[in-house]
Amino acid sequence: MITPKLRNTALLVAGCYFMENLDSTIVTTAVPAMSRALHVSSAQMGLIVTAYMVTLAVFIPISGWLAEKFGTRPVFLSAIAIFTLASIACALSPSLEALVAARVLQGFGGAMMVPVGRVVVIKHTEKRDLLKIMSYLVWPGLISPAIAPLAGGLIITYASWEYLFLINIPLDIAGFIAAWKLIGDAAEAPPSKLDVTGVVLTGIGVGGLTYAAHVLADSGAPWSRGLLLTAVFLVTAAAAIRYLLTASNPIVELRILKIPTFRASQFGSSMYWMMVGAAPFMLTLLFQNVFGWSPTLAGGIVLFIFVGNIGIKPATTFLLNRFGFRRVLIVSTSIGALTMILSGLITPAVPIVLIALLTLVSGIVRSTALTAYSTMAYSDISPENTRHANALAATTQNLAAAFGIASTTVALRAGEPIAHFVTGSSSVSGPYTVSFFILGIIASFAALGAVRLDPSAGNALRRKQPQVSLNNQRRSG
Repeated sequence: MITPKLRNTALLVAGCYFMENLDSTIVTTAVPAMSRALHVSSAQMGLIVTAYMVTLAVFIPISGWLAEKFGTRPVFLSAIAIFTLASIACALSPSLEALVAARVLQGFGGAMMVPVGRVVVIKHTEKRDLLKIMSYLVWPGLISPAIAPLAGGLIITYASWEYLFLINIPLDIAGFIAAWKLIGDAAEAPPSKLDVTGVVLTGIGVGGLTYAAHVLADSGAPWSRGLLLTAVFLVTAAAAIRYLLTASNPIVELRILKIPTFRASQFGSSMYWMMVGAAPFMLTLLFQNVFGWSPTLAGGIVLFIFVGNIGIKPATTFLLNRFGFRRVLIVSTSIGALTMILSGLITPAVPIVLIALLTLVSGIVRSTALTAYSTMAYSDISPENTRHANALAATTQNLAAAFGIASTTVALRAGEPIAHFVTGSSSVSGPYTVSFFILGIIASFAALGAVRLDPSAGNALRRKQPQVSLNNQRRSG
């Protein structure tokens, strides 16, 4: 049974998740204004995104150990406090160097905040209630990329860039007060010895790949540099994986990937998160650069993704209970891939109502698929492995989101020569068409993974529907 306290704790963690994701994306629309204010180039301003994402990637794996060492309550409260102070420091930064340092501190707070909070919620949730509680935890991460372009544009238009960070303050204060009341001093098992080798290898591998993704996304950097960095850090990540699979007490327990439902959820959600992170920004750029729409109109249409996310939320639990994880994932990931293909085919001549409908459908299937993936991940995880599963899932998701954000620009950079090769001519819309097709292919891999799922995957979390019970009674009669 989901108690009011557990539900409120889940909403608290959801709010923290929203802030963490919003801060990774909202600044992208303000880069030109911030570069002028700080007297640096737009390319240099990319560091404020990279520093935040890399710090998240590096410190998420260690968050569970810190909670075991110092206690869940102190770590969670400290994380919110650090995030708040870092947000203030960002707003007061007089130079790019100071802003980057503040963003690193902000990323450190975010890395502890959400994973630790999710462990608290999942540990106190019975499996039969996991479906419902996970829906609270997932949707904020889907909302932030959808509203960030509009929110960032409005703030830059009617205020100044400092308010991109100051809007966190009231939410942070409310979150700290709520956490003080809701997060108790749960008894923690004695912490294991910190796996320093694992921390170093994982941090360099995951953080390096996150950095390489942003170098690939930087149109001012040569392809060779980004590809070289990717190769180097892939080798490091491979070394980290080999070490973690053999270590007696690794910082990230990869052996839980032997559990089929957890392994399938990590593969599928990674592919889908890349599309989810990239699509809102691709649409915003398409509407402004090709269609000639204003930032407000472009952001308003992309906001229909948010409407779809919220609109389907009350039905997600019913759908998964009624049809099962495999069927829901096959349908939602396939439609998600289709919406990307169709997004690459729309033109300014398409009625705006149909474009809004397309983004609405995209939002619906995004929310449904990622709620299913996030819930199914824990269907066969034992209580003692919850921390390890959460750390690995958070690391995987953050890495996928980083590559999703970077893939926006990477796809556009690759799309221009590909479009020219295929059509024999250059057009403004060609790179966008190719880019959306690439995102559709990425989402298709998730759909293929869903097809290969065992039909009974996640059944431990499902509640029998009344119709099923009635049919069984009729058969027995």
